[in-house]
Amino acid sequence: MKQTEGPHRADFFKTLERKFVIDPRRTAIVTVDMHRGHLDPAVATLPAPKENCANLIANAARVLHAARAAGMPVIHGVTSKLLIENERPRAFHRAVMDVNETIIPGEKSDLLHHNLKGSVQTEVIPELLEETDYIINNKKTHSPFFGTDLDNLLRILNVDHLVFMGVNTNTCVMNACFDASNLRYTLAVVSDCVDSFYGPDLHEFGLENIRRCLGWVFDSDEMVEKFKSAMAEAL
Repeated sequence: MKQTEGPHRADFFKTLERKFVIDPRRTAIVTVDMHRGHLDPAVATLPAPKENCANLIANAARVLHAARAAGMPVIHGVTSKLLIENERPRAFHRAVMDVNETIIPGEKSDLLHHNLKGSVQTEVIPELLEETDYIINNKKTHSPFFGTDLDNLLRILNVDHLVFMGVNTNTCVMNACFDASNLRYTLAVVSDCVDSFYGPDLHEFGLENIRRCLGWVFDSDEMVEKFKSAMAEAL
């Protein structure tokens, strides 16, 4: 099949950006697996690119600080599993484990011990967590929606706009965006607050797929400015 370059539609996306309006009373921030199992190189079992972790955490902390200052709830979705679930994985992950190959380009991976319930790997990165935040535990899937209380919590909070950040761009974050879209939420992703251990190609694919099909993509500077503008308009 002949490969073609993706369309360069900068003007179109710039026009669309003006259509994403932040109302702090109706907006929540949802982080997806921003835990030590991905973002703490010292203990990570499926590590995001080590060279990106510090900047990603710093960017996310700044966005979360601005969101809290604007009065928006922050919700952390964290996947955790029992050891027996990892011992009996999906067929593809079993095949990866059987051939003793890492799923991550250039890094070691530990699918057997990843995200075990109660482990340090399931701890939210401390710089991103405050006492007023909510934590949603996801035990089964690659989305914080399915089999959790997230949708119910958002409706109790009267929220219909979501801002996502997390790991991986092309799996859990994208799945969260698909679920949010299917549930009729308006959504955006912060581009420098997401990453993928599957490689930069799939990270970029995830962002482009979200941008063209599901919702908005802004970097952290743009998102913080949107929060500040929303605060100023509310005064």
